[in-house]
Amino acid sequence: MAKGKPATPKPPSQYELLGARLQKIINSPAAQKAKAALLYKAPDESEDDWAQILEEIAETDNVTLAHRDDGGVQVFWVVPKDD
Repeated sequence: MAKGKPATPKPPSQYELLGARLQKIINSPAAQKAKAALLYKAPDESEDDWAQILEEIAETDNVTLAHRDDGGVQVFWVVPKDD
């Protein structure tokens, strides 16, 4: 077997960094307990990325988004009961 040069990992895109940041907020113990999280777009984040990720979150079953006057977005979710 020939040994190739190890692949250099590609740095994450701005969209991936945004997704990781929001995932950290949503997965925090406080948010999980409340089944809600308050999200804000950081000044250096793309409006397009922000709109796209909110659209994708909104498409998730049992998730509701509420846009606030201050620019934040409140995310609420319901965990369905097993039958």
